[in-house]
Amino acid sequence: MIDKTLPNGVMFNTYPDSIGFKLSDTIKLLKQPELQNAFSLFYILPTFFQSDLDRGFSINRYELNGELVSEQDLQTLKEMNIVLKFDLVLNHLSVRSPQFLDILEKGYHSSYRDFFIDWNRFWEGEGEMGEDGYIIPNEAHLNKLFMRKPELPILMVRFPDGSERPYWNTFYQQIHYRTLEADDINHFRMLPPEGIKTILAKFNARITAGKDFHNIDLGPYQDYLEQVVSIVESKRRYLGQMDLNAESEVVWEFYEETLKRLADYGGKLIRLDAFAYLHKKPGLTNFFNVPGTWEYLDRLNTIAEANQLTLLPEIHAQYGKHLHSAVAEAGYPIYDFFLPGLLLDALDQGRNIYLLRWISEIQTQGINTINMLGCHDGIPVLDLDGFELDSGYQAGLLDKADIEAMIERVLERGGRVKNLFGPDGKKIAYYQVNATYFSALGEDEQKLRLARAIQLFMPGIPQVWYLDLFAGKNDYAAADRGGPAGHKEINRTTLTNEMVTTGLQSVVVLDQLEMMRLRNTAAAFNGRMQIIDTPADELQISWSHEGDTAILKANLENHDFTITHSSEEAGTQLYDYTKH
Repeated sequence: MIDKTLPNGVMFNTYPDSIGFKLSDTIKLLKQPELQNAFSLFYILPTFFQSDLDRGFSINRYELNGELVSEQDLQTLKEMNIVLKFDLVLNHLSVRSPQFLDILEKGYHSSYRDFFIDWNRFWEGEGEMGEDGYIIPNEAHLNKLFMRKPELPILMVRFPDGSERPYWNTFYQQIHYRTLEADDINHFRMLPPEGIKTILAKFNARITAGKDFHNIDLGPYQDYLEQVVSIVESKRRYLGQMDLNAESEVVWEFYEETLKRLADYGGKLIRLDAFAYLHKKPGLTNFFNVPGTWEYLDRLNTIAEANQLTLLPEIHAQYGKHLHSAVAEAGYPIYDFFLPGLLLDALDQGRNIYLLRWISEIQTQGINTINMLGCHDGIPVLDLDGFELDSGYQAGLLDKADIEAMIERVLERGGRVKNLFGPDGKKIAYYQVNATYFSALGEDEQKLRLARAIQLFMPGIPQVWYLDLFAGKNDYAAADRGGPAGHKEINRTTLTNEMVTTGLQSVVVLDQLEMMRLRNTAAAFNGRMQIIDTPADELQISWSHEGDTAILKANLENHDFTITHSSEEAGTQLYDYTKH
C-alpha cells in the first residue's frame, strides 16, 4: 500500500493565460482581497510548458513557455505558499518534440526511432499488411482496441529516404502540405515554362482545397507526376500527439528527467494525463491492461517519491469497470469524475439517492479524491455508466436512461457532445458533454451556489475551474472557431482583467468565494464527515474536528441552503443562501 496523503484546501485551476494575458495576471487575481485565504493549491494547465496544440496537451518540451510564464511567477507562488500541481502527459509527445523531429531528420538512423511506437513492428505477426502500408490487426485484436477517433490510431511518417512508416497515434493528428513554388520544379529537365505553370496550378488547387493530389491528370506533362508528388510529400508538415513506447529505456530516462524538472518548478502534485493508454501489448486492450499498467505506475511512483512528488493517475472509464476502486485500493488518489454528473442529476431531479451512494462508497472505502464541477475538459458522462464484465453486468452510478436524459438536458441548454468510436468507425458511446458548468445548470445562479457548496462539503480536494467561479456561459463563437475539434473551447473563455474586476462585484462570485474561504481555512474539514438522514429531496452534511464544526443543510428541490460554522474562537456563524 502506498501512503498518498493529499494536502487539504481548495485548488484553483486555470491555463496560464485564462485570465488576462499571462500567468502573472492570475497571480494578481489570487492576491486580491476578495480571494484572500480562498485557495491554497493551484493546478496550472500545460500551456505552462512549450506546446503546440490541444491547448497544451501536445507538449514539445517541458521547458517554461516564456510567453506566458516566468521564473519570477514561480518564486511569487512559492512565497504565497501555494502548492502547485502540473501535468505529465504520460502517453504521448508532440510531433514537434526534439525526439520526433530527430526521426523525421534521420529516419532509420535516429536514436529515437523506438521512442515512439512503430505500428508495423508492434503488430508484426498479429495481422495482415494492408494496401496502405500498415498492418491491419486480426479481428480479435481490433475488437479490443479502445478508440478515441473513428479510424485506426496511425500517422504515416515519411522518412528521409522517401519510405513511410506507420506510428501509433491515439489522439490528434493532422498532415499539412505546402503549396508548390516554381523553384521547386524549375530544375526538371525539358519542362517548359507553360508546363511549370500548369503543374503549379493543378497541384496547388488540390493542396489548397485539401484534396488528394496523387493521381492528377497533368496532360502532356504526366511523366512528371511521380517527381512532383515526391517533392510535395517531402515537404509535408505534421501536427499531432505521438504515443510513447514505454518498452524503451530511453522513454523512462525521459520520464525521470521530466519529473525532476516538474519538482524543480515547485510542483508537488503531478497529474498523469492519459496514463491508462500507456501500456500496450498485442492480445490485450490498449486501455488499462494488466498487469502492465500497474508495473508502469509502480515504476513511475518510485521516480516520483525520489522527487517528493505525489502522482494523481487520471482515468476516464465507466463506473461499472471499477477501475477507480482498483486505483484507490493501490493507494493512489483518484479524480472524482462522477461528481459533476451526479450533481446535475441531484439538482435537476431534486433527489439525493445517487449522490449519497457515491459519498458512502468514498467513505467506506477510504478513497482519496480530487473533485470538480467543470474543468478544461468536458463534463464526464461515460464515467457514470455500467459495464459488462466477464463476471456479469456491473451497474453504473446512474442508469442509462438517466444518463441519456441528463445529456439531452445539457444539449438543450446549449452543450455539445464528444463521442467514442469502435474499430469500424461507428460511435459506440457518448464520452463527454461540453459546456460550462453554469450553462449546464441552465444558467441558474442559485443552482451554481448549491453545486459549489456540495462540492466543498464532499470528501477530497475541491478543484475550482476559473470559469465556474465567474459563472461563465457557453462560448459558442470559440467552439465554432475551433472547427470539428473545437468543442472544448466552449468552456475555455479567456477573461480579461476588466471582466475579472467586474466579476468580483457579482454576488454569485462573492458567495462562492465566501464558501471557499470557509472550506480552505476551517479546521472542521480536517476531521470527520457525517451524512445526516433527510428526506430524499434534502441533503445534510457535517464536518467536525476538535470543537470546530461546519454543517450544510440543502433543499434539492428549490435549491435553498444554509451553512453553519461553529468554533471556540469565533462562535457560531450562519451563512444563509436562501433565495429572497
